[in-house]
Amino acid sequence: MRSSPAERIAGLWNRLHGVPGGKWLFKQALGLMIPYTGTIRPRVVELRPGFCRVEMRDRRGVRNHLNSIHAVALINIGEVTSGLALTLALPASIRGIVSELSAEYLIKARGQLTATCSCDVPEVTEEMDFRVTSEVRNAAGEVVSRVHTIWRLAPRPPR
Repeated sequence: MRSSPAERIAGLWNRLHGVPGGKWLFKQALGLMIPYTGTIRPRVVELRPGFCRVEMRDRRGVRNHLNSIHAVALINIGEVTSGLALTLALPASIRGIVSELSAEYLIKARGQLTATCSCDVPEVTEEMDFRVTSEVRNAAGEVVSRVHTIWRLAPRPPR
């Protein structure tokens, strides 16, 4: 039987995060598993069921014409942070997919950014929508954006 996404991600994280260069290898693997997310080069700093912290460097490839980090890069880091926190917390019998994304942009984002997400998974007995919020902060600790992700959760169909 094929492992769930949560099992694959958790397995990789558990094998790699504590070894020299392991977080870099995890970042590379995550970029291969989720190619669009890889474009922001997210560096997972902390990951456990229901919690994730991800860093993103400020670089030309994620900037906009206002010399700040592009809104789509901010929503990307917020979504991947919520996805990792939630996915690792979901039982293997539950699947989830993003059905809606929204963001609040509070101040221009510049410099190193850190996104965090903490969530408790509800009991899922039938299809439901579940809102998860990630906060993105700059190096001074100021919240530059909040990303709200609606996850459609449902029991996996029997095989």
